Amino acid sequence: MANPPESEPRLNPRFRVPFVARIIAAMVLGGLVGWYFGKKVERLGEIGSVIIDLIKGLAGPLLFFAVLDAFLRTQVKARSAALMVAISLTNATIAVLIGLTISNILQPGVHRIDVDPARVVRPTALSLPDKPIDFLGVLGGYLPKNVVKPFLENSVITIVVLAVLAGAALRRVKNEQLQAGNEGYRAVEAVVAGLFRATEVMLGWVITLVPLAVFGVVARTIGVEGLRPFRVLGWYVSVALLGLAIQVFVVYQAWIVLGARVSLRWFWSGSRDAVVYALGSSSSLASLPVTLRCLDRMGISPQSARLAACVGTNLNNDGILLYEAMAVLFVAQYYGIHLTFSQQLLAAVSCVIAGIGIAAVPDAGLISLALVLATVGLPVEIVPLLLTVDWLLSRCRAVTNVTSDILVAVLLDRFGVAGKEPLSEPAPDF
Repeated sequence: MANPPESEPRLNPRFRVPFVARIIAAMVLGGLVGWYFGKKVERLGEIGSVIIDLIKGLAGPLLFFAVLDAFLRTQVKARSAALMVAISLTNATIAVLIGLTISNILQPGVHRIDVDPARVVRPTALSLPDKPIDFLGVLGGYLPKNVVKPFLENSVITIVVLAVLAGAALRRVKNEQLQAGNEGYRAVEAVVAGLFRATEVMLGWVITLVPLAVFGVVARTIGVEGLRPFRVLGWYVSVALLGLAIQVFVVYQAWIVLGARVSLRWFWSGSRDAVVYALGSSSSLASLPVTLRCLDRMGISPQSARLAACVGTNLNNDGILLYEAMAVLFVAQYYGIHLTFSQQLLAAVSCVIAGIGIAAVPDAGLISLALVLATVGLPVEIVPLLLTVDWLLSRCRAVTNVTSDILVAVLLDRFGVAGKEPLSEPAPDF
């Protein structure tokens, strides 16, 4: 059959509802439905859980094949890895300091408004934790003991370790075959690339259902909880949002302008879809395919994108770290407990260690927070109360984490350490 003339209308029209508009519409509609029907729509939240679980299940293999593909296509230099770790740890340190500082200054925990005493148990004294974080045990627990279990449990850091080991081994075999003049490695490259692409396609199909998930979660939250959580924990939410805003709009934008030397408009327009998707899905891991797509559209090399967003995903948890540091002091202030400088330092170190191994999935920050609270000897009975507003904070944490992934990728590309020339996007005028 002959190709249709250029003037003939296309079956696939160019006009499409923007992803941002679909997410916002779903949130507004979900809020209205929850307000009108109340607890009758409680089960709508299961829609969001099913879709997010499906995304998380596919994101693990995507992470694995993306790292393998990066190792096979390019040699990951030690300088690239060192720079990524340096940038990530700098951002993590700043995030923790911001969380501790704003909590010390604003003291959100002293504002007890409409708190139901039956929901929490106030201790009479600060006691030593029964199960403090075993740093070596935590790190050792993420070493792979089974090649299947990490994918079943969606253990991100273990999947990355497996992928790095397998990728380094395949790269070694490829180099040996190149030296011997054998091109048999190309078949392995093709298989890995094909599996990586197939996983991307499957996730793309699931992504189209995300607005439906957002609708169900928002409807359920408003219908069951209403606006009461915001009245109870208004100061807690406000201070947390302030800290995350400082990290994103001050720290990251300083990196963009002074480090990457690109325009803010270019950065935010390029990363818009990933940021909005993180806001809707409440998961930086579930946002991974959208993040990679945005980085590709921004002209970032696949090497830099995968090194920052895939290999470095567990280092770029600034949102969780800042939130935990703030929340630790909030809990102490709520119970009238004074934390010394050394105890706050222990809390900061605990946040960083716990954050390294936290999976980038919804509500993971609260699990890590419970461990940190136990380490510094604070009660964990208040955690269920914090959970009532975490549906909002978890989304803002995910936005911060995704922005951090994109920022690190841009910086790696800017300095030309991941296999290509530095970014050509012009620096802004001052």
